[in-house]
Amino acid sequence: MSNNIPADLRYTKSHEWLRQHADGTLEMGITDHAQHALGDLVFVEVPAADRTLAAGDACAVVESVKAASDVYAPIACTVVEGNPALEGQPELINTDPYTAGWIAKVRAANAADLAGLMDAAAYEAYLAAET
Repeated sequence: MSNNIPADLRYTKSHEWLRQHADGTLEMGITDHAQHALGDLVFVEVPAADRTLAAGDACAVVESVKAASDVYAPIACTVVEGNPALEGQPELINTDPYTAGWIAKVRAANAADLAGLMDAAAYEAYLAAET
């Protein structure tokens, strides 16, 4: 399987991604690899706005026909908003995990934490070692 790993994102070992925006906010979601592993999503619980998260906190739930899985905060952050489109269209994560399928917009507690996440090349190497 070829992996879809955009170069402009940062990645975690638990298969979340972050995209930094010019205004300082970050979009967060699960990777193409993760959505493939889960299968067809039937429900997504997005985090509530203003929720404060520590790195590694379970902050969302994605449910497929196979299993329910937690989504973890890649870094310490505060939720700006959850993606309202996922309530009616959880399959957006399957069809477009890196744009329409974002799970939450967050603001980092410390922007330097992003440097601790994997870049695309490191994530690709991680996936290769994992299989």
